[in-house]
Amino acid sequence: MFVLRMNKTFAELGFPGRLVAIEGLDGSGKSTQIHLLQRWLEQQGLRVFFSEWSSSELVHSATTKAKKQTLLTPTTFSLIHATDFADRYERQFLPLLRAGYLVLCDRYVFTAFARDTVRGCSQPWVRGLYSFAALPDATFFLKMHLDVLLQRVKSVRKELKYFEAGLDLKLSIDPEESYRIFQGRLLEQYLGMSSEFGFYNIDASKPVESQQTVIREVLAARLDLNAFLKD
Repeated sequence: MFVLRMNKTFAELGFPGRLVAIEGLDGSGKSTQIHLLQRWLEQQGLRVFFSEWSSSELVHSATTKAKKQTLLTPTTFSLIHATDFADRYERQFLPLLRAGYLVLCDRYVFTAFARDTVRGCSQPWVRGLYSFAALPDATFFLKMHLDVLLQRVKSVRKELKYFEAGLDLKLSIDPEESYRIFQGRLLEQYLGMSSEFGFYNIDASKPVESQQTVIREVLAARLDLNAFLKD
């Protein structure tokens, strides 16, 4: 199986800082959990930095316009996201990890591994794009049944988003059926990576507070949080 050439965590590479990632399908509650975690860590006086996937304003603006006009191929989207990630990795992650920060990521390279592969890019090619990146020191995957996830998404907006439902892939003319097929394929990718990369699976159907308690307990057991106290 093709794996990251730099198949080591930041701890194994000798960085004083640690990187924690939270992954999951859209609507699973990633942002909620990572913001709660960030607030909890900051309240303890720890050095913390938060980063989102594809957070560059330039990249976000370009991809939003391209999606509306269906201008870009899956390969082009993949390259744009990889460029954004590489820039943040070099300019933000590495300096902060060398300075002893806890870096929290709302999605990491695993998002690209899942989405780009499902959209038709070669898995070895996608992973090769990100082979410069070290692995997180802890990765949480928010796992939820597709039917529960679909109902959650429908409860907050009237219709499914075009790309969220995979309608660009022509999987089905019915948006909900297309959603189930597309998100199901993403879920298969994540479940495969869960054992490959040692994700901590969190039951995202449980109450928000219960999920957060598990995440905090796992992180406190895995990392020496006192090492990240501000001077």
